[in-house]
Amino acid sequence: MQIFITIALIIIGVLLFEFIIFAHEFGHFITAKKSGVQVNEFALGMGPKLFSFKKGETRYSLRLFPIGGFCAMEGEDEASDNPRAFTNAKVWKRMIIIVAGAFMNFVVGFLLMFIVVVQQPCYESTVVDGFSPVAFSANCGLQEGDEITSVNGYSIWNAKDLQFAIQTLQCVNVDPASVEVYKEDCAVEARNAAQDIVDGWKDAFGEEISDDHLAQLNDALTEGRRQINKAETKEEANAAMRAAIDSLYAVNHYSVKKAAVYPEIKERDERVRYTGDLTVKRGGETVELEGVQFYSYYNSQEDADAGKVSVAIDFYVKPIEKTFGTVLQQTVSQTATMAKTVWQSLVMLVQGRFTFNDLSGPVGITRAVSMVASEGLKVNFLSAVNNIIYIMALITVNLGVVNLLPFPALDGGRFVFLLIEAVIRRPLPRKFEYVVNAAGLIILIGFIIVISAKDVWQLITGTFPSL
Repeated sequence: MQIFITIALIIIGVLLFEFIIFAHEFGHFITAKKSGVQVNEFALGMGPKLFSFKKGETRYSLRLFPIGGFCAMEGEDEASDNPRAFTNAKVWKRMIIIVAGAFMNFVVGFLLMFIVVVQQPCYESTVVDGFSPVAFSANCGLQEGDEITSVNGYSIWNAKDLQFAIQTLQCVNVDPASVEVYKEDCAVEARNAAQDIVDGWKDAFGEEISDDHLAQLNDALTEGRRQINKAETKEEANAAMRAAIDSLYAVNHYSVKKAAVYPEIKERDERVRYTGDLTVKRGGETVELEGVQFYSYYNSQEDADAGKVSVAIDFYVKPIEKTFGTVLQQTVSQTATMAKTVWQSLVMLVQGRFTFNDLSGPVGITRAVSMVASEGLKVNFLSAVNNIIYIMALITVNLGVVNLLPFPALDGGRFVFLLIEAVIRRPLPRKFEYVVNAAGLIILIGFIIVISAKDVWQLITGTFPSL
């Protein structure tokens, strides 16, 4: 049964990918037709033809390898005397034809995102609704009710923006002797005390801890954390921590079974935290919060030995009620966020914050689709399908953004030539344009080959990044 489910998911993934390619090329195709440009062939897939037919002046074909497609217009990449050649169309028409592919990518991204969003019972806002027991941000100025509008200058439109902004924060050294770090340690120790009680409950009382007692522990921990956060000095924070531990041990008189232990908060020579500057709306006013720290931790002992620190969003956000309006708003917002995230990732790549190993080509994308499908199957088949739809939405928006980059052979590069032509009121030498685009295509193909070889090596060596 599992093999049939896997095959079904692969087919769904391939069909969605081809739909993305079809939509992109259809954008070029339909605008070319409406602009009077002759289209010689509209192909789905690459490689040898499986079958084709000709209708009017255009041949429609399905090719063997489902990894792309093309819309071959007369005179697009070579000189042509045909009055209906692409190069002979008015410059504004050629501009529309060129950008239509990317536009269709964004349309498809919107439709796929709508399928995902409309199934969700509610949505996450960017308004802080509470903090986790070990929230570092609560000790650095962030408060309940704050609406986060930017992180390090990165505008926050929705919860997806917020997740991306915090996950891509810089991990920096902070003052290990600061009151903020001391309060963070106090909150962590209070949480550890609560966990010790849960772990030792059965030995103490001979039965598993009940939901009622768990709720009492959580309430005591939440209130203790609030008092720690309010502290203005280390002494006040330490006293609040001890009081919190007393409250925890008072649940069901646990202190009778085991005496409370008050840990000593030790100052270290060096502390690292994921840190950023936040802009929030608070009480109708805009407030700037500098150096807000987020819960930073090690996933494992191996990560600790390697100094690999992870970050977590350490607060909760208010839900947004699902209505027709919020469904559309979230669909538009999250689709736009995808485009913004792709662009920001490219900027970070140039800045050196992402490396060559963080890039993926067709092989890596296929592996990523497989991974999200597998994760979804742990829930059910529909969840796996939704995961595939979501990542396909990301791929199509990614394709739209990348295609508009001003690089030769990409649609954005061709658009730049058209823009220059529109400004100087005459076309650049066609031979120069063909040579530049051909060189750009060779570079792109070479880049994809190198990235694909890297992906294959990571798969062979087991170093492909996990989710």
